[in-house]
Amino acid sequence: MLKLYSTQSSGNSYKVRLMLALTARPFLLEEVDIFAGENRTPEFLAMNPEGRVPLLDVDGRLLAESNAILFYLAEGTRFLPDDPLDRAETLRWMFFEQNSHEPGIAAARFWLRQVRGGRDLRTHDVDRWMEEGYAALKVMERHLGGQAGGRHYFAADRLTIADIALYAHTHVAEEGDFSLAAFPAVRGWLERVAAEPGHVTMDWRPDLAAAPGKGAAAGPVEQRG
Repeated sequence: MLKLYSTQSSGNSYKVRLMLALTARPFLLEEVDIFAGENRTPEFLAMNPEGRVPLLDVDGRLLAESNAILFYLAEGTRFLPDDPLDRAETLRWMFFEQNSHEPGIAAARFWLRQVRGGRDLRTHDVDRWMEEGYAALKVMERHLGGQAGGRHYFAADRLTIADIALYAHTHVAEEGDFSLAAFPAVRGWLERVAAEPGHVTMDWRPDLAAAPGKGAAAGPVEQRG
């Protein structure tokens, strides 16, 4: 059975839990408390030298990086198109998520909402996060609303792992001080993803879950990947 090392509040971990729920795949869940340093223990670093979540154990083989995990889980499902150009377009938006979207929107949420005193620690970064995050939202809005009648999804005219990757951080963007008021196409897209059969919220946990791990205290790291 698949085993997922995950932090409940992590948008990157949520991507994978959402994908597993949408595909109804059973898995064991190991909660990793990054704020207690459980991702910096020798045991965890031996599995993932970067010390980041999520991390997927597939019969003893370990796979890190949230979008790589999404790609693996999507193989052979409706969430990864067979058409080469549609598949490339899906990857295009996943690259956009990691390079242009996540560094602003996810970083702002992490430091401003989740890390105690994070706003004071990273005051010099807030303006950059806002600039980068809103720039990414404007790109998404133009893509979704740019055609006559608009696009419902980011690639292949249906829900793909590109949408799952972007949804995870966008639907909680307001927790990072972003307003979605000026982005009606993005808001409509969020509603469509949330209405998808099998959709689960960020606080969802599977019925079958492993006991949380125990780790020595150390500082958290940003949840890139």
